[in-house]
Amino acid sequence: MLQVKQLSHVFKNGEELTPVLKDISFEVKKGEIVALLGSSGSGKSTMLNLMAGLMKPTEGSVWIHGQAVSEMNENQLAEFRRTHIGFIFQSYELIPHLTIMENVELPLVFQGISRRERRERARTLLEQVGLGDKTALFPSQLSGGQQQRVAISRSLVTHPHIVFADEPTGNLDTSTEEEILKLLLDLNRSLAITFVIVTHEHEVAARTDRIIQLRDGCLVEDASQDKVGAAG
Repeated sequence: MLQVKQLSHVFKNGEELTPVLKDISFEVKKGEIVALLGSSGSGKSTMLNLMAGLMKPTEGSVWIHGQAVSEMNENQLAEFRRTHIGFIFQSYELIPHLTIMENVELPLVFQGISRRERRERARTLLEQVGLGDKTALFPSQLSGGQQQRVAISRSLVTHPHIVFADEPTGNLDTSTEEEILKLLLDLNRSLAITFVIVTHEHEVAARTDRIIQLRDGCLVEDASQDKVGAAG
């Protein structure tokens, strides 16, 4: 589903060059839920931007669903993201003046999907995440955990092939974090959608199928959880 091939990236500030990622390669299979683990400054945010086609790599390539994302122009990337990629953010990124239903529907508006189908898809997902009775509420009327459930529904409504989750539990307390992680795991299994969770928390990474760890811009570990458990 996702292939990262010999990826390197350098930030340029005038004459100054700052290497951020160095010759990274890995693959993520369809239906896997993988953690991209790293502390601040490890390069994981840059990696996320490169994987999602939000930045162009200095060297190497990124492939999603058999297509070279790193070779696409801006128009192609915008269309590809609308169709194939879902995003979940730490800060939810919900639109405050839209209802929960309207927030989840929004990506389908840009795809030109009919109002009836938009409503059906959004309602189904909101019911699946336990918010079927709150569709007419606004984000400010929900708890942080509930808002993240809305954001998860929005990320899935286009039936993407892969979802990138950027610190999805970063703003949540411990018990709510557990609820959201369990929800992501359940959705991953029931819908067979590939998830890449970017996180600095080992506790979050430990719940996934596999950990890909970055340190100082280098890949230092790529292990399935049975190998992680054996190593511990």
